[in-house]
Amino acid sequence: MYDESQNIVFFGGAGVSTESGVPDFRSKDGLYSQKYDYPPEYMLSKTCYVRHPVEFFKFYKDKMLLDGIEPNAAHLKLSEMEKASKLKAVITQNIDGLHQKAGSKVVYEVHGSVLRNYCEKCNAFYDEKYMKNALSVPICDKCGGRVKPDVVLYEEGLDNEIWQNSINAISRADMLIVAGTSLVVYPAANLVRYFNGKYLVIINLQPTNEDSRADLVIREKVGEVLRQIKV
Repeated sequence: MYDESQNIVFFGGAGVSTESGVPDFRSKDGLYSQKYDYPPEYMLSKTCYVRHPVEFFKFYKDKMLLDGIEPNAAHLKLSEMEKASKLKAVITQNIDGLHQKAGSKVVYEVHGSVLRNYCEKCNAFYDEKYMKNALSVPICDKCGGRVKPDVVLYEEGLDNEIWQNSINAISRADMLIVAGTSLVVYPAANLVRYFNGKYLVIINLQPTNEDSRADLVIREKVGEVLRQIKV
């Protein structure tokens, strides 16, 4: 299956990064199971960002800006597959930047990245270290505007260019590997419907809505599966 494919696209979710120590939302130890003043969906919403910025940034710094995380076997293998010209694109719902850190070049981050932050007034760029060290609500050094993470919050739309690039990549693929996602977060979950290639592979610990359509379903951790691929 892998040897036959020359245009592979990988579409991944939180389960790709949990092996690097990044918490997901829905596991028993995930963010949904932890106690905060507001539910995680609200803490990461545009409404919370606007109305309760202190609470928003406290949650963002505590749970989104993680120290010491490194790419795992899944990230590294995908980078290796790209170098071998087998993998044409990585599409990720994650915002941690680990695919790029592992060496992947063609990465479409449908939900943005914590590595990029911009002033809402002058558009000055700030990295994640600036955000981590900022007191309470991050303020631009140049103009005094609020610095907003370049992540898609609840109630916000996806970036049109990234979305279209993702659709184009999947529609051209002869193999689509969907991994570490239960395909319940929309509109990102709809991307699978654009695949008309030969092989649909799903790697996820829990069932997904696309399992019946898949040519291969594997119920194991993503890194443990991908590390076995011989590029």
